[in-house]
Amino acid sequence: MAGAVTVPAPSAGETARPATTNPRPAGRTGRPLRVAVIGGGPGGLYAAALLKRLDPAREVTVWERNAPDDTFGFGVVLSDETLGGIEHADPAVYRSLRAEFVRWDDIDIVHRGVRHTSGGHGFAALGRKRLLSVLHDRCRALGVELRFRTEAPYPAWLAETHDLVVAADGVHSTTREAYAHVFRPRSTSHRCRYIWLAADFALDAFRFEIAETGHGVAQLHAYPYAVDASTVIVEMREEVWRAAGFGEPDVRQSVERCAELFADPLGGRPLRSDNSQWSTFRTVVNDRWSYGNVVLLGDAAHTAHFSIGSGTKLAVEDALALAACLREHEDVAEALTAYEAERRPVVASTQRAARASLEWFEELAAHLDRPPRQFAFSLLTRSRRVTHDNLRLRDAHFTEAVEREFGCPPGTPPMFTPFRLRGLTLRNRVVVSPMDMYSCAEGVPGDFHLVHLGARALGGAGLVMTEMVCVSAEGRITPGCAGLYTGRQADSWKRIAEFVHREAPGTALGVQLGHAGRKGSTKRMWEGMDEPLEDGNWPLVAASPIPYKPGSRVPRELCRAQLTDIREQFAAATWRAARAGFDLLELHCAHGYLLSGFLSPLTNTRTDAYGGSLAGRLRFPLEVFDAVRAAWPEERPMTVRISATDWAEGGTTAEEAVEIARAFAAHGADAIDVSTGQVVAEEQPEYGRSYQTPFADRIRHETGTPVIAVGAISSWDDVNSLILAGRADLCALGRPHLYDPNWTLHAAAEQGYDGPGIGWPAPYRAGNRPPRTGRTDAPKPRLTLGT
Repeated sequence: MAGAVTVPAPSAGETARPATTNPRPAGRTGRPLRVAVIGGGPGGLYAAALLKRLDPAREVTVWERNAPDDTFGFGVVLSDETLGGIEHADPAVYRSLRAEFVRWDDIDIVHRGVRHTSGGHGFAALGRKRLLSVLHDRCRALGVELRFRTEAPYPAWLAETHDLVVAADGVHSTTREAYAHVFRPRSTSHRCRYIWLAADFALDAFRFEIAETGHGVAQLHAYPYAVDASTVIVEMREEVWRAAGFGEPDVRQSVERCAELFADPLGGRPLRSDNSQWSTFRTVVNDRWSYGNVVLLGDAAHTAHFSIGSGTKLAVEDALALAACLREHEDVAEALTAYEAERRPVVASTQRAARASLEWFEELAAHLDRPPRQFAFSLLTRSRRVTHDNLRLRDAHFTEAVEREFGCPPGTPPMFTPFRLRGLTLRNRVVVSPMDMYSCAEGVPGDFHLVHLGARALGGAGLVMTEMVCVSAEGRITPGCAGLYTGRQADSWKRIAEFVHREAPGTALGVQLGHAGRKGSTKRMWEGMDEPLEDGNWPLVAASPIPYKPGSRVPRELCRAQLTDIREQFAAATWRAARAGFDLLELHCAHGYLLSGFLSPLTNTRTDAYGGSLAGRLRFPLEVFDAVRAAWPEERPMTVRISATDWAEGGTTAEEAVEIARAFAAHGADAIDVSTGQVVAEEQPEYGRSYQTPFADRIRHETGTPVIAVGAISSWDDVNSLILAGRADLCALGRPHLYDPNWTLHAAAEQGYDGPGIGWPAPYRAGNRPPRTGRTDAPKPRLTLGT
């Protein structure tokens, strides 16, 4: 780390300026000619080399507090994409690196003495010291000044005396902390301890190995980085690390114990350290990456867990992008803005993948009892970047073996295997998620709902769900919400159910029952979501008298008699749903509606038997569930939708979500539909691809209850991946079915599947293959001549 407490004397020709609080504004002064780089890691060195190469007139100086060969870790993994960027930007560096790389294709996963190998992954690695040496040589050849064993001056002084300051001073960046009020960094520490070590022999594959000890689970991540050396990372949960005695100050003994723990993959060889210490990984994010003429790069700006091998990769890609933006923009401020705009989405995506990966390893113990090949598949797809289809392209033999173990008939994608819930067998794993349409008059579903639900039933999904159907007029969200509190409404639903069963045999129709609670009496979504009606309001009730958001109406706290009335409304609606012919019923206990409001400590502050502890907060939802289960035919399944987290401090925790699911399962729920959030307006969701699935995965494996995963699942590849990995039993998709009512039929056609898991309506049968399109590719040149 760079950054000193005293400002060194200026070099010859420099005029010292006093340290200032703020960096110099990056004004319209042309391209930077004097560049300071704080930190001599791969990102800082490569940025220095690129900036000097793009403009030899630049004066570029790198400050590094350590010696040239001091480094953390042993090997570095770079992707083909990153190497391609290096090749185009600086062929000399690429040629030097290419000569050093160790390449391999296989990943070995060893679990309970059984090794599973997946090929086709294409890794390239080299020693970190060798990487730094290549970059040192390149910087010197280009004329970059390298100042080793030298603390950098204060960032403010550098900003005053240079046109650009690149802060590549790592995860503990002093530059970032100096301007923390602007960059607004946030650092999250995670639950595992890890240590970087090395073995003096080359593994023949990237290897993951699991050790189950008397104190808990430890894992090994290892890969070759030279013809005679491998990086070895040992990782375990904090409580395992402490219980096993690895917290003792003698690191040498720790290293020896790690070698004993993983003696089999090491062949009994010792491990060595390079001043290695046990660490806790920290995820770093910043609201801003630049301030005036100071810009963050690499770990100073962001970190991503080593289990997806992205730290050095991201830093090098940052350097490439920064140099390109400085070349494309005359103004430094514009260049730094462009750099952040280009890199932030890429980094955010990588950090989401890294977070999913590290959390999978944090919860490793929960995955150990999966079938052996499913365990391996789950590990390989843990970040959700490697998918079923992607893995099939890499190694069809491995993927087919996982499918056979899962029970897929030959040629059948996982999503088209059947699934049984009580007396109902779904022909495939696809669910059309409940989606509010706000298009009813007096709660009566009309022609719109017949077409909307009928089209999606014809579209091939195993289960089509209604929107939340309200149990009373006072339980509606908006005036356009559907209901099941009158005979006329029930008759209209019966018409829809009869159409589905007649025209789309094999598709089940489910109803979701709910009560809006404090989120009721609002405008339709497209008129102002969650905004109170201007007239025609109805009374609001809730667990506690807390409005949903500022400007919302305050609900009345329900008394015992009102609780009884609402429970009976649910039971009456259930009776009507059964007579209407629905195949499955879901109780809506999520998203801040009435029953969800009882479950969350943020919305339930009652002091009677229906509040306080989790058992108290569960009491009324379970009473309603019992009443509904009693009114619902025994052979028909029931599910419960929950919000597994409120995404807000003090709200429902993931641990509580498991207990909530366990309680409903004990009362007879056949599956848990695992959503999150929408409970409080101040929530801070962590959106991303299939971002709610880890909650479903945890509930499934800790309770043994089937789960429905929902949330940002958009492709059939996602569905296949989640089902085959054992993260979910069913997948609910909403927006994809709004975009394409025939989404499931098209998923089958695109995968070349036409078995019992899909049913093309006879009038649609001629369209069961993707249509041909005109040729879009142009003839490729046959000969390219050099100059």
